[in-house]
Order: sequence, then structure tokens, then C-alpha cells
Amino acid sequence: MLRVPLFLATNLAILAVLWVSAQLLGIDQWLNQQGIPFAGLFVFAALFGFGGSFLSLAISKWLAIKSTGAHVITEPKNRAEAWLVDTVHSLAKQANIGLPDVAIYRGSEINAFATGMNRNNALVAVSDGLLQQMDQEEVEAVLAHEVAHIANGDMVTMALLQGVLNTFVIALARIVGIIVDSALSRDGRSSGIGFYATYFIAEMVFGLLASIVVMWFSRRREFRADAGSANLVGPSKMIAALQRLQQAYEPSSLPSQFAAFGINGAIKGGMAALFRSHPPLQSRIDYLRNSLGQ
Repeated sequence: MLRVPLFLATNLAILAVLWVSAQLLGIDQWLNQQGIPFAGLFVFAALFGFGGSFLSLAISKWLAIKSTGAHVITEPKNRAEAWLVDTVHSLAKQANIGLPDVAIYRGSEINAFATGMNRNNALVAVSDGLLQQMDQEEVEAVLAHEVAHIANGDMVTMALLQGVLNTFVIALARIVGIIVDSALSRDGRSSGIGFYATYFIAEMVFGLLASIVVMWFSRRREFRADAGSANLVGPSKMIAALQRLQQAYEPSSLPSQFAAFGINGAIKGGMAALFRSHPPLQSRIDYLRNSLGQ
């Protein structure tokens, strides 16, 4: 429960240090001379950075349902749907969170995802392929993994992280644009072309670096969700589910459109590993075995 307040406090501290550093280095004074207050720049960047991130979080359930064509189960039509809803709700009670909506979407791949604004207003969705290709214990472990994501507050923490990074990307890109434009201007007047060209390039570069941080956090949260699933249903079930995924997806890679959705992880090496949303499946299996003595 302390993760979000500590996360906010840490990033407020970072902003405070950055502001003090700008004062000491004279950056704020230089920006003021350019007609852009340093504090105002970061307030502007934060409004857009956090605004976009939390808007995405607020509409995440609706967007997920629309983009995948998922069918939310309000009244189970068969035993499989009834078992799915009962299992998710039972796991949610164990994890002490609100009962998530449960949905199924068409897809031959083995996949599942969780999303939502908070722990008590979430969605757990699974693909047809997962239900068809996994046995009941493996499906239960995958559902527990998604419930663990909700219980850990991963969606909110990810939104906070993305908001902080968006803020720095917007602000720093503007500062770089101003510096380059100022250096290129001959008579002290800016045409604006140098600023906007540099701003867009800097924003792409900083955005790329920010995505590395986001993907690093995403990989960390997968390990935590695996451990949460192991605590809810037992490590042997979660390990079996990961092994089934390993048989299905490794060493081949998943299509890129599925990369951010569920619990899978295809093998990639080199620089590509920095942009992976999930750790390799073998690393996750080893983590569970080593941490839980399996």
C-alpha cells in the first residue's frame, strides 16, 4: 500500500533536486531570459505528461474491450464461463481486491491480460487459445498471475512511471530545442524552425530512452506477478503454466502486436532485450524455483 506514496515522494524529490540544480547552474535564469520560466515549463510538461498517462489508464478497460473485441461475462452461458468467473472472483477474494470483470476474446494465441483504473475496478481477460490449449490448473495459475498484477497495483504504478517519464521527455526536449535554436540564431531572433526540428528529434530520442525504463519496470513486475500467482495457487501450477508457454512460443517470437498483452516472453538478445516487456520464460521459471525452493 505504501508503494504509490513512496513512488510519488521519490519523484517529487527528483524534481526538487532538478530545480535546485537548475538554480545553481543558472539554467532557470537563462530560460527566464528566453521567456520560459523553469518551474512553469515543468508544470506544463507535467500536465501533459501525467494527463495523457492517466487518461489512458482511465479508459483502459473500455479500450481493451473494444480493441480485442472481448466479451465480458455478465451471465455465464456454460460451465467453462462459470468456472472462469468463479475462479477469478475466488482469487480476487484471496488477494483482497474488488471482484474484477471477466472477459474472453477471440485469439488462437495463449494469452491473458489485466487492466483497469484501480484494484477494485479492473478487468481480467483471456484468449480462446489459452482456454483451449492449457489445462485447468495452468489456466488457474495464469488467472492468479493477472490477479496478482491487480493486487500489486501495477497498472497505477505504470501510469505514474509513464507520467514522470513523459514529464521529463517533454521538458528536456524543449530545453534542448531552446539551446540549439539559440545557438543557431544570428541576431538573437529565432525563426522557430531550429527549435521545432530539434524539439521533435530530442523528444524521439528521450522517448526511446524512457521506453527502456518502462520496459525494465514491466519485466520486474512480471517476476512479482509470478510470485503472487505462486502464493495464491502454488508454485508448481505457475511453473507448469510457464513451461506450457515455453513449449508454445520459444524459441520462436510472438508477433509484435501481442508483446504488451499477457504473460508470454519470446527470446530476444542484444539491444532488443532492453525493449522487452517480459523477461524470458526460462528466467521466470528459474526465479520461481530459486525463490520458492522448487
